[in-house]
Amino acid sequence: MQLQRPTFIQEQRLKMNPQLYQSIKLMALPVVDLRETIQAELERNPALEVIEDKTTISLDSAIKEVKEEDDYFEATSDSGFTRRGTDEDADEQQKFIEGALSRPETLQEHLLWQLRLQPIDDDVRRIGELLIQNLDADGFHKEPIDVLLKNEDPAKIAVALDLVRRLDPQGTCTTNYKESLMVQAQLMPDSPDGILEALEHLELLERGKITEVAKKIKRSEEAVKEILEHIKELSPFPGRQFDTSEVRYVTPDVQVIRKNDEFVIILNDEEIPVLGINPFFMKLSDGKDGEKPVRDFVRENIKEARWFIRSINQRNHTLLKVMRAIVEFQRAFFAKGPKYLAPLTLKDIAQEIGVHETTVSRIANGKYVQTEWGIFEIRYFFTNSISGAGSSGSRYSKEAVKEIIREIIQSEEGSLSDQDIADLLVRRGIPLARRTVAKYRKELDLGSSYTRS
Repeated sequence: MQLQRPTFIQEQRLKMNPQLYQSIKLMALPVVDLRETIQAELERNPALEVIEDKTTISLDSAIKEVKEEDDYFEATSDSGFTRRGTDEDADEQQKFIEGALSRPETLQEHLLWQLRLQPIDDDVRRIGELLIQNLDADGFHKEPIDVLLKNEDPAKIAVALDLVRRLDPQGTCTTNYKESLMVQAQLMPDSPDGILEALEHLELLERGKITEVAKKIKRSEEAVKEILEHIKELSPFPGRQFDTSEVRYVTPDVQVIRKNDEFVIILNDEEIPVLGINPFFMKLSDGKDGEKPVRDFVRENIKEARWFIRSINQRNHTLLKVMRAIVEFQRAFFAKGPKYLAPLTLKDIAQEIGVHETTVSRIANGKYVQTEWGIFEIRYFFTNSISGAGSSGSRYSKEAVKEIIREIIQSEEGSLSDQDIADLLVRRGIPLARRTVAKYRKELDLGSSYTRS
């Protein structure tokens, strides 16, 4: 199947190089993984050094700083919130630094979340869900597509297949790692000429047969070496980054607090040391003494260190921009709670801050925000809408409707059936089928009327 390049490739005209790949990868990292990546880069690049290691500041010192700021968590008297004392402030700060227990996200969950936000018809969405559920741990088909979808419309299969392959991580929904690499290469912005032809001879590239590949695709050895560097940046097994073998702690990347009737967004930079360039290396790079290979080594490492620092700053800046936009769109949620979560798409935020949807997706993936209502993954705030009835034409997010169902069940007199709940929702202007009520109830881990009686 011939894949088309995404529109944004032509619009942005990105030149993908190792530094840009590094920036993209750093953009996707949650704070704990970012800290590990920084440590690895410090060990690799002698030009990079820690100016201030915030992670060495004791927790007691961090809590003391919070206690000294009396208005840190202050809210207005008419806001409906009570002001917490300094001991509770300290507890909140400790939770923010230490994190919370969470089950790792699966590949299927990550893909289904993105699929749910796509503006596609129901048949394509259903086929996409079947394709995603059919993936193994590597991101490849478990059952052949022609068997899995033998009764489906081939045209809609093609649309769904192309769509899922473009979701993050790119290159899933393929037969093997060679096909996955070819899909990723086709989606790569400004991919080098000849990369697809070179991938046809992947077994030779794996054995280092550069000369032989160059002859077969009629290109220079230097061109093949450049192609190989681009291939090394791809993921042959895109599903493997989603390891569900154990439960882990998550550390929130950002915190949203209410202060003077406004919402303040705080980046969790306690986990991230402040980086700079080694002064000795700077002195060596400015001088003209010494051998050229040494000067070249020094300057190249300084260049890489500067790019690494810039990439981290860009990640943090983009994360804050995304969260500011989310808070503006979801002010009712942050003020009143999950029941007031509004419909929101990746496109809404992308247009608001002037980036591509994939950038928002990378920022949202695997990162958490601590709120007054608990710790949520950033992607939680992106949810499709359910139309309300009546003249108001209100729209509700799926998560908001689920919270209303939870509220109905928790306050019920007797045991309401799913149809009873559906009828109550209609009275509130939210038409929902009984089977949808049952589905949402199960997602909330709430039993049927029989088990609740």
